[in-house]
Amino acid sequence: MRLARYRIEGRQALGVIEDDSVIDLSGAFPDLASVEQVIEKGERGLDAVRDFCCRRPADFALAEVELLQPILSAGKYLAIGLNYRSHAEEARFMVSQPAARQYWFNKQITCLSGPFAEIDPGVSKQVDYEVELGVVIGKPAKGVSAASALDFVFGYFVANDVSARDWQAHAPSFTVGKSFDTHGPIGPWIVTADEIGDPQALDLKCWVNGELRQSSNTSEMLYTVAEQIEYLSTAFTLMPGDLLATGTPEGVGMARQPPEYLKPGDVVRCEVQGIGAIENRIGPGTDKRIR
Repeated sequence: MRLARYRIEGRQALGVIEDDSVIDLSGAFPDLASVEQVIEKGERGLDAVRDFCCRRPADFALAEVELLQPILSAGKYLAIGLNYRSHAEEARFMVSQPAARQYWFNKQITCLSGPFAEIDPGVSKQVDYEVELGVVIGKPAKGVSAASALDFVFGYFVANDVSARDWQAHAPSFTVGKSFDTHGPIGPWIVTADEIGDPQALDLKCWVNGELRQSSNTSEMLYTVAEQIEYLSTAFTLMPGDLLATGTPEGVGMARQPPEYLKPGDVVRCEVQGIGAIENRIGPGTDKRIR
């Protein structure tokens, strides 16, 4: 099932996407205005939505609605760095040595934006793209094993881990350079976990202005989604609605010779097999600088 937030005629609502149509949930489920509220209802809530959609004709064509940021109130947005060997190799000039363990950083939740929203470069002159498989946690996860970790996943989404490389280089922690406002477009919807048989068998691609820049498969991850959840939940509790970005493959702009950072007017399209695609235009930015 594909759960989406959308806007039509000035009204925001939650719906289910089927093929090229939207089934509106607001009338039948007035207490479900967000994906987070569906997560709170658990399997019983999901089953009720599925049953409703089986009996309900579409309300709108997908082309009629504006898709919005599918998750609004994530408690945490965590991203793993250098999780594809090929990307770790191309980025070796930015890190003194490969991480011996999983390398995690925060993307502040204020960076989240919609699947087709404009990306504001802000003060950065080195804005980069990173296509990633995103994960939504579905229930509290603490001390879980990799063998059971996927039972704690609610669903998946496409993420662009937009990166301000100049600001990323300000400190050993990536957090500031990864957290500019609008630098976390996600979507285009949340695909529930039952629709994705194996999260380690998905193609992922990124285009800039129609040129294919990244092309890989999640089977190339150094640490699987399940191993990521095991590692994080060993340290702290992952809560329903928390988001994970699971790493990007080779082909980012900073590694090209010479580097090719995103410019105002560029369009970035990120796609993950079985989920969909997001597409974002780069805005004009600002001339204000921190020296």
